[in-house]
Amino acid sequence: MSLYCGIACRRKSFWYFRLLSTYVTKTRYLFELKEDDDACKKAQQTGAFYLFHSLAPLLQKSGHQYQAPRHSLLELESLLAKFGQDIQRIEDSVLIGCSEQHEAWFALDLGLNSSSSINASLQKPEMETELKGSFTELRKAVFQLNTKDASLLTTAQALLRWHDAHQFCSRSGQPTKKNMAGSKRVCPSNKIIYYPQMAPVVITLVSDGTQCLLARQSSFPKGMYSALAGFCDIGESLEEAVRREVAEEVGLEVERLQYSASQHWPFPNSSLMIACHATVHPGQTEVSSDASLGYVFPLLHPQWSVGTFLVQHCLHYTKMCNMGFVPFRSLQSYKGSNLHENSEHPHNYHSSLYVSQSCDYFSAVLN
Repeated sequence: MSLYCGIACRRKSFWYFRLLSTYVTKTRYLFELKEDDDACKKAQQTGAFYLFHSLAPLLQKSGHQYQAPRHSLLELESLLAKFGQDIQRIEDSVLIGCSEQHEAWFALDLGLNSSSSINASLQKPEMETELKGSFTELRKAVFQLNTKDASLLTTAQALLRWHDAHQFCSRSGQPTKKNMAGSKRVCPSNKIIYYPQMAPVVITLVSDGTQCLLARQSSFPKGMYSALAGFCDIGESLEEAVRREVAEEVGLEVERLQYSASQHWPFPNSSLMIACHATVHPGQTEVSSDASLGYVFPLLHPQWSVGTFLVQHCLHYTKMCNMGFVPFRSLQSYKGSNLHENSEHPHNYHSSLYVSQSCDYFSAVLN
């Protein structure tokens, strides 16, 4: 018996370290491509490219889902030549990942012009016809993509947007130059290096231990509710940001909080959504806010949103509130619309998951 257990443990350890080794080698390979322009250019020879036009990815409809087609370097060069473009435009691409077999993945926007580009943007209709797809707004399509494509395309869009907005040095005013992988930009005149950044945002589900709180603004469409969220201020810790946001928005004092999960969110700019559960004293039942308070349980799979993760986790322990801390009513199912995620203005309840009454997924009914 002990011999059998020993063999089983060794096998488990073997597969664990093999998995770890795959992750480590993949991570180090990506690091090499980011630091070595020649290695990155060589990787493009056997890599695959995802195409964008003005930050909208090229997608192809397949039933009720979208698929993101990939193109080889030869296919991309042929496409550019057909539309009278210099293949040097490929240098505007950014590295977004690689496979376990070290096939590098890149993203290239054919509708944006870099400061160093000599080519005009390509016309969208002609490109769509040639590529047999459509350049679709990512925010509308992200929930109809598989997990891999959704992750790659949101990363790609965030990087492409950052490069489009940071083409000039803030100190000298001179054009900056991206490295081959797109992991940084350098000002040639003063050698200042700029790296892509994300803004930290706290998104918090507040509870008194038996019930939890969502809020809405008067500007929200009917049926939309949100967890509390906002940007972290300079000099704040995560804990301080949560306590401040809850105090500012609903006039409650947080007794304790617990980190739950985090997620990159690219809309409209790159944010790092940091999800927390916050507990207030059970006696704090009076909410001080101009916003109406209500309840909703968005039951989308947690892989898509940390906002969803927070609420789903709380399903096991809490009840929702309506006009403050009161018991929730039953959950019902609705079909026929879209899931919405509003993160354009994280302050004043604008950066968390919400669900309309006609959502494709389960939601609470607001009578």
